[in-house]
Amino acid sequence: MADGQLFDEKTRRKLEQLMLAATRVRAGAIKGERRSVKRGTSIEFADYRNYAPGDDLRRLDWNIYARLGRPLTRLYEDEEDLAVHLLLDRSASMNWGEGETNKFDFARRLVAGLGTISLTTNDRLVIAAIGGDGAPQFGPARGRAYGVGLLNYMVNLKAAGRADLNAALKDYALKGGRPGLAIIVSDLFTPNGITDGINALLGKGHEVALIHVLAPEEITPPLAGDLRLIDVETGAAQEVSIDGGMRDLYIKRVQEWRDDLSLDCAKRGVHFVAAETSGSWEKVILYDLRRAGVVK
Repeated sequence: MADGQLFDEKTRRKLEQLMLAATRVRAGAIKGERRSVKRGTSIEFADYRNYAPGDDLRRLDWNIYARLGRPLTRLYEDEEDLAVHLLLDRSASMNWGEGETNKFDFARRLVAGLGTISLTTNDRLVIAAIGGDGAPQFGPARGRAYGVGLLNYMVNLKAAGRADLNAALKDYALKGGRPGLAIIVSDLFTPNGITDGINALLGKGHEVALIHVLAPEEITPPLAGDLRLIDVETGAAQEVSIDGGMRDLYIKRVQEWRDDLSLDCAKRGVHFVAAETSGSWEKVILYDLRRAGVVK
């Protein structure tokens, strides 16, 4: 995947008209210097916060810096600064699907699109690759100047290793900084589920969205006969015989799994989107997340 293959200029222009939103982030966690799309934003001084890379240097209070040696950014009334955490599953199971239906390529484009929106609206952006063999995170970053770095990071990210999403999300909740909007993108092929990890994020005050990505072959498999299936993450093999009845049962179980995920997320105030890679990743942003209120 090269930079130009993530998305074209027309798609970029669409993304730059949007913003990410959180309505249930813990009170007081989103006051800051976000560039608002609302008209009539007040410019009355409200408070200070510690300088973060990417902040507008014109907002620094140089008098305080001269006195205390501490860089502080001036905050103004009614301006919002959202911390955005994009958590991408990069375990080996994500590298599945042929060509345009590859789950990891779909997920990378989706995360790059969400990251572009975040940088355009001056949010505080972090992208973390969870599961797999560990990878450096992108950010914290703020502002359009980080756009090229974002694309390079996404292009160079590879899927490998095993997933323990509960452990990865609990660790991120502990170390990931101030609460905000946490969007998880994963196929959820993990041995212990994801409930404990999501609870850890919610407990820290994050608003959580879960995007469940599957390839069409995983939803409606074209398999039949006597097969030897191999787990791409563990190497474990399983002999199975698949006939029409078994295939129908599999399709039903996958749908029940997704229905249960959706219901469980709704009970806990988590946004849930079921995505199939035969569809458009742009639709997830422009329609599904907008309908959920995560994108405006």
